[in-house]
Amino acid sequence: MKGIKKILLGILVIVVVIQFIHPARNKSGQAMPNDISKIVAMPEDVQGILKKACYDCHSNNTEYPWYTNIQPMHWFMNYHIISGKEELNFNEFGTYTPRRQQSKLRSIENSLKDGTMPLSSYTLIQRNAILSEVEKSQIINWVQNSKDSLTKKYN
Repeated sequence: MKGIKKILLGILVIVVVIQFIHPARNKSGQAMPNDISKIVAMPEDVQGILKKACYDCHSNNTEYPWYTNIQPMHWFMNYHIISGKEELNFNEFGTYTPRRQQSKLRSIENSLKDGTMPLSSYTLIQRNAILSEVEKSQIINWVQNSKDSLTKKYN
């Protein structure tokens, strides 16, 4: 019985201690001159959808829900942010080469069509990131038009 109490006490101590270990927050607070919306024409409805469902992991500014103040939830979300920004950062889109911009737009389209984005592991905790079929169609249509406009712009 004493062994179980020691184990439980040890777990409690670990849970309390990890509450003080937080990764840096993804908040730049700066205007983003290289944001995708400055490079490619973007309707307000599409921009709203992207900000609601995508920007938390794919930009330099994350809106953190209350539960990220509790560990290990912050670590879990931070992992999604780091991974997402490595793959695509909407705030840095203008720094990509024209070829990479085209590739990223194709990836957005393909990810929505095959259902790999948004990640199901992320939508478990971020319900507002779940996209309706209408929202997916709006983004896909915008991506297709944007690919065409980028092709004309760079050729």
